[in-house]
Amino acid sequence: MLMRGTQEEQMYKCPFTLVRVNVTDDTGCAVWKPMWLIVIGEQRERISLTEVYHCYRQRFDIEHMFRFKKQRLLMTNYQTPEVKHEENWIRLVMLAYVQLWAAKDLSNHLPRPWERPHEQNNAKIISPSTVQRDFQRIISEIGKPGNSPEPRGNATGRVRGQTQTKRVKHPVIKKGQKSNTPQHQAA
Repeated sequence: MLMRGTQEEQMYKCPFTLVRVNVTDDTGCAVWKPMWLIVIGEQRERISLTEVYHCYRQRFDIEHMFRFKKQRLLMTNYQTPEVKHEENWIRLVMLAYVQLWAAKDLSNHLPRPWERPHEQNNAKIISPSTVQRDFQRIISEIGKPGNSPEPRGNATGRVRGQTQTKRVKHPVIKKGQKSNTPQHQAA
């Protein structure tokens, strides 16, 4: 299918496959209203309809992962004008999330004061927040591969008279304004 476009957005360059998803129960009755999905890309014909539906269902897990990373692992709190530094921070946050996932089998259920204490159910999926609450105990039991840091004295600091180069100031681009300069890659 093709969608109507404009001079700025030429949609004939973006063909897509439109998929209507009907989910029914054992009796053939519809469970939800029909859902419409779009598959875009050069290899869209190679993806089966079942794969389209299952990939869409994974979106739920991905959105919760990003929400957890932003709220609990401070993914968006580190701000820097250096794109490389920001990319390194994102990688560090992803590594922290992978560590929480790898430690899920070692974590204990630590209920909050307002939660009802109960036996940990191993069949239940353990949330990353639960693992994060118990992560200090897990690390203390496993141990650290390196030595503890030792104080080495005070740093000398900058030499007297040394100046730092000022950061280049870029113009502020507001929503709705069109700029004549090409967009730089931003983090």
